[in-house]
Amino acid sequence: MSAELDLGLVVAGYGRHYIVESPEGKRIICHPRGKKSDCVVGDRVRWQPTGDEGVIEHVEPRRNLLFRQDEWKTKSFAANLDQILVMVASEPVFSESQLARALMAAESAGIAARILLNKADLPQITAARERLKPYTAMGYDVQDVALKARPDEARQQLNSLLAGKSTLVLGPSGTGKSTLINLLAPDAKAQVGEISQALNSGKHTTTSTQWYWLDAARTTGLIDSPGFQEFGLRQISAQELPRLMPDLDDASKLCKFYNCTHLHEPGCGVRAALERGEITEPRYRIYTEIFAELSQSRH
Repeated sequence: MSAELDLGLVVAGYGRHYIVESPEGKRIICHPRGKKSDCVVGDRVRWQPTGDEGVIEHVEPRRNLLFRQDEWKTKSFAANLDQILVMVASEPVFSESQLARALMAAESAGIAARILLNKADLPQITAARERLKPYTAMGYDVQDVALKARPDEARQQLNSLLAGKSTLVLGPSGTGKSTLINLLAPDAKAQVGEISQALNSGKHTTTSTQWYWLDAARTTGLIDSPGFQEFGLRQISAQELPRLMPDLDDASKLCKFYNCTHLHEPGCGVRAALERGEITEPRYRIYTEIFAELSQSRH
């Protein structure tokens, strides 16, 4: 039955209101059928019109879903992503723990991730690049940009990274996310304005996840999500952690015990790699911090 319904793409969500875009590019306010609203931006949905609005009847199977989970709640970012762009900047100094958590969530969801280092024109860039060296060594693509100082160069660089893909941009406030959106999607304000006008609510626009098309053919999508202070990983078990950290994963295969926690056991490959300088102190500290968090009994 659902095959007869219209197919749409969820491009924004505000509580129980969703904006669904038809294949022709028309945007309609839709509500989920029933009380449960489990749609996220990037979902393909089957919907049918009711007056000027629509009802979402069915969410198509997802390729992937990026979310974070703390003790109290789960917060989904977006679904059906091709890649995640984690933004950091040379100033303010970024939290490596937050960066690592975002990369681990991406790894766990099976989504490719890149790191974008903004404000490459500032003197602090040297220290920031140094802190990101371990990530390049792990195989992550790390790119520098100066979104404000060298916009044309940044636009060219980013267009080739994003072309033909749907990309979620993650990053704390202050990294230049809105500068990036406005640089790549010149009609971004118009796209948001249209939606808030349709909902008669300007107040939601900054707290909601939003899909922007970067090209007229609508093949390149950029998804902006609200900044976050915490990035919980409660969806992951403590035992799974090393598998999601490429530098620890290789070393953990050399452990004497198959159930090694990499904290105190003899013959631990991870601690040996740490002593040899193959794993950095900050990365090991992030591991122990998240391990402790995930080992607390789950109620």
